[in-house]
Amino acid sequence: MANKFFVAASPHIHSPQSTQSLMRDVLIALVPAFSLSLLIYGLDVLRVTAIAVVSCVLVEYLIQRFLFKGANTVKNLSAVLTGVLLAFNLPSDIPWWIIVIGAVVAIGVAKMTFGGLGRNPFNPALVGRVFLLIAYPVQMTSFPKPITPEFVDAFAGATPLAALKTQAVELGDVNFLNMLSGVMPGSLGEISAISLLVGGIYMIWRKVITWHIPVAVLGSMAVFAFIVALTQGGGALLYELPAFHLLAGGAMLGAIFMATDYVTSPMTAKGMLIYGVGIGVITMIIRQWGAYPEGMSFAILLMNSVTPLINKYVKPKRFGLMTTK
Repeated sequence: MANKFFVAASPHIHSPQSTQSLMRDVLIALVPAFSLSLLIYGLDVLRVTAIAVVSCVLVEYLIQRFLFKGANTVKNLSAVLTGVLLAFNLPSDIPWWIIVIGAVVAIGVAKMTFGGLGRNPFNPALVGRVFLLIAYPVQMTSFPKPITPEFVDAFAGATPLAALKTQAVELGDVNFLNMLSGVMPGSLGEISAISLLVGGIYMIWRKVITWHIPVAVLGSMAVFAFIVALTQGGGALLYELPAFHLLAGGAMLGAIFMATDYVTSPMTAKGMLIYGVGIGVITMIIRQWGAYPEGMSFAILLMNSVTPLINKYVKPKRFGLMTTK
């Protein structure tokens, strides 16, 4: 037969985008935050990122080469992106061997155990980060001060969230401009809201992500903080507390780059909004009343586990009518 029909499972979507091109666009979107982090923390940023990326790529290659014995997928850049995101969740002075352990957990446990890209239920970089936070809490919560001369020693080496939670600094003393630009202690990717927003706008423009999850996460966090400010007397808190929580910690990194992971987030727009609101609310509950000053990583992983339920019960309407005899 000259003409052959190929039958395959849906969805039947033709697009110039590939896994590699999507990963490349996300990596490009991370360049502004990486560049600013390099300026603020120095060459240690290169060290942490390089070790994380090489470790993630090597772990994935070795597992596929000697355990799966199938086609190698290292070239799709997903392991590279996991390495960069893992590095963005680490302090710039963390020992190299802790980075390697995080990469083994992220790729070997959170990704390849489930069969590789597209099958993992949890975000690999966040699994690696949370494991390291539990296993090595001192190293993961000790942050060097920025090397830039503009840095004002308001947080004494602690992140803004930790300083506020322990009442080491008053909200009125916080320099919001520094938080927006990134001149403050924190992980590599938790320091500059403006650079992460630029990356997010680029990804939306490239149609890598949609606005639903970032807006739902950040919007629910702002509303939650506003309500908390009302219960604490209002005043300047009504704008200071929401602004603080949106700019501090991993809010921007989590909402824009971590929560929007294709594999672990819902498929529909309505599902994304539900998912994003869940992340925002859980994050704020942990920040306000939890033992940890930051809750974004835990919130995303918890909502990752709910994603299959959201996909099951939040579905688009069928086209046409289904009839049965």
